[in-house]
Amino acid sequence: MRGVEQIPLVYDAMMAVIEATGLRRWRVWLAAGARGRTLDLGCGTGRNLPLMPAGARPVGLEPAADALRRARRRAPGVPLVRASAEALPFRDGAFDTVLSGLVMCSILRPTLALAEIRRVLAPGGALRMLEHVRSTSPRGARWQDFIQPLWTRIAGGCHPNRDTEKAVRAAGFVIDQDSRRARDNMRRFRATVAPNE
Repeated sequence: MRGVEQIPLVYDAMMAVIEATGLRRWRVWLAAGARGRTLDLGCGTGRNLPLMPAGARPVGLEPAADALRRARRRAPGVPLVRASAEALPFRDGAFDTVLSGLVMCSILRPTLALAEIRRVLAPGGALRMLEHVRSTSPRGARWQDFIQPLWTRIAGGCHPNRDTEKAVRAAGFVIDQDSRRARDNMRRFRATVAPNE
């Protein structure tokens, strides 16, 4: 489903405004924690790629060809792969870090994508997320449920009412509470595969 978020020029303009109002420092946190071979899941136009530290070896993954073309201009030396989060074309344990920045809301089958993330993470690897999530206030959650069908159509698949943290835990990850930050409906956190999973 194509919406305004899948038009690279529009997406980058929206992100520039949102980042100027405070999201940039969260995006910097997301990328700064990349270690070793790093998968930028749903890299979009490549906004995370130039922010990764020296020593990280990023690979961008994105299903939209036009977004990948823009990412190529933003990060010319980074390998980019056109594929879906639900069927990652990488071997088991291929990545030390997986970044998910404003992605899980738009993935058609997030449970399958989280299983794929677990599969491609090396033992001891980390999932770092920056996502908007279901409101914790009943009134806010009802509003998200109300606008979701229209919003999903306009935004090209974004579901504003997903409980991403709950889905991450259900997929067998443990969220590091020291890394977790919440602001309104935004969350950022680091998670690892639960022991004995």
